[in-house]
Amino acid sequence: FSATANHRFLWRRAEGSAIGVNHDHRTRLRRQDREAEFAETGAFYVMSTAGFVKHQHRFFGRIGVVEVDALDSLEIDETADLVLARLIASTRELGLPGFSGVRAIVTDFDGVHTDDRAVVDENGLESAVVSRSDGMGVGRARRTGLPMLILSTERAPIVERRAEKLGVDCISGCDDKVPELERWLREQSIDPADVVYVGNDVNDLGCLQLVGHPVIVADAHPTLLQEGFATTARSGGDGALREVLDAVLSDLGG
Repeated sequence: FSATANHRFLWRRAEGSAIGVNHDHRTRLRRQDREAEFAETGAFYVMSTAGFVKHQHRFFGRIGVVEVDALDSLEIDETADLVLARLIASTRELGLPGFSGVRAIVTDFDGVHTDDRAVVDENGLESAVVSRSDGMGVGRARRTGLPMLILSTERAPIVERRAEKLGVDCISGCDDKVPELERWLREQSIDPADVVYVGNDVNDLGCLQLVGHPVIVADAHPTLLQEGFATTARSGGDGALREVLDAVLSDLGG
């Protein structure tokens, strides 16, 4: 379950006085020296269906805590909570960071150019929906001379056909993306620090860690969302790539 670390001293009223709940007031440590306790946030609980049906409650078997940021754990139950939530939201930075010095753009295909879904017909042929807005963004980026690459583990012909239509380089059907990306960058004489990589799933992690400008789409796999990468406001296949390209071109003065 989700929880936040808590070092506060708790008290309760009893028989006209107050007594410590999680401490002895006569010999108490400094707050920061106390072992952390954890307060449930109510954001999520993860359990097996079979166990829940058997025990009829959420806590059984091995119980574990997933610690979340206190600023992301506020529950809105009262008016004061809503006021605080709005204040927190007003401090959050929106949009993507700057992309100064970018010399190349590399993207995954499924989940970035598409919404990560595929339609398979009775003959086993796959098709997918892409965003025309993304295509327009790619065209604008290409006119600046920025090298672009679609890098995909997918072995479907649709990846190469889309890259061909967009006029960008393509490497598909690779089991490990990192060596392929490193090889392509050597051929282009481009430092990984000057590269934007846009990904959405766990097989993008190595590439995201390699480049200087890692970006993930809004609906990326939770594992990537926990890494602190820059994140688009839009989802894959729904303008996320255009969002990144517009930000890059803005920094290039395009």
